[in-house]
Amino acid sequence: MGEGANARAYFEAIERGEHDAQRRFYAEDAEVEIRGAMPRGGKAEIVAFFDELWAAVPDFTFQILDFVSEGELAVVRWRATGTFAGPGTLQGLEPNGAKLLLEGVDVVRMRGDKVIRNDAYSDSGALARQLGALPAEGSRAEALGKKAFNTRVNLGRHLAGTADVDEVADGVWRLQGEPGRCNVYFVRDGDGVLMFDAGARTMVPAVRAAGARLGGVTRIVLGHGHTDHRGTAPALGVPVYCHADEREDAEGSGGFRYWDPKLRDVPIPHRWFHRVLHKAAWDGGPVKIAGTVAEGDEIAGFRVVHIPGHAPGQIALFRPSDRLALTTDAFYTLNFWSRDCPPYVPLDAYNFDTQRARDSLRKLAALEPTAAWPGHAEPITGNVGDQLRAAASA
Repeated sequence: MGEGANARAYFEAIERGEHDAQRRFYAEDAEVEIRGAMPRGGKAEIVAFFDELWAAVPDFTFQILDFVSEGELAVVRWRATGTFAGPGTLQGLEPNGAKLLLEGVDVVRMRGDKVIRNDAYSDSGALARQLGALPAEGSRAEALGKKAFNTRVNLGRHLAGTADVDEVADGVWRLQGEPGRCNVYFVRDGDGVLMFDAGARTMVPAVRAAGARLGGVTRIVLGHGHTDHRGTAPALGVPVYCHADEREDAEGSGGFRYWDPKLRDVPIPHRWFHRVLHKAAWDGGPVKIAGTVAEGDEIAGFRVVHIPGHAPGQIALFRPSDRLALTTDAFYTLNFWSRDCPPYVPLDAYNFDTQRARDSLRKLAALEPTAAWPGHAEPITGNVGDQLRAAASA
């Protein structure tokens, strides 16, 4: 039996109401997180979670709505129902007879017949309302709660904003957010700072606060125009620059013109998430480009280096004085599960031309940087040139 069939067998065991399913199917070293309900834990935590659930909701039923698998990965969309009848408590709440209906998605990774990782997603807000822990939608209590929340937010907007930025080199700061531990760089530019790359739309509040704290954003230079790197630019109201070969994508599709629109070469389940999230959460939309930069131009003490491949007009910024390189998506140092890893060339599915991307890594390596800071996750330090050459040849 393959991993996909084994994953389905686990969910079918829950569907049959087998209380020992987690004990039987989870590996001893499994990693589990149920967003909004159970923090990251292991087998013991998921067993305890379901033991509590069965005790609190004795008529708990589970239904598989959709199931897909590919290799060791499987994704199930499910529906759960039941009555919060007790006698056990649920997430610290006493049973009150509430009727429950919840839908969600589990993303599991198998090793043979054992679950080694499960990332589960459901609407914890809807569950809290059904349990009575949050006001019902449309109620006066909900309206009052929203008013109080908005008052706090608006007050915060008038206070001095701060953001968690790290100074990574003299006059260079990094702000990290999501997706994929996305990096935005701030470079001292007169009394303010310029931004290199603009991250995702989800980062707008943090970017605004960081820019204000550092003296104000003077301009934005896009390393490339993909949706998760132009996302905050339309919201900041400052001039935006990019390489001439990137203007079409910065002002247009954000890279989708040369990607497969269904992202069929992206691994499951990321394919489905990315198809939705690029447009729904990460992209701030087309950016009006105020001007272009070219190979050899000087920007705030850095030199522009054209490194096409991942995107046609992708650029790095290289500072000769300390050989610091800001490299956007020339390479990645995290895998699809956001875990650190050695540098590698981005996946073909997201590249304009992968062979040119490899050539551009060799071009960066020839500069022998002391550190190369990418568009996501952590930098390469130490023998940077050799690491880049190895990534280009992998």
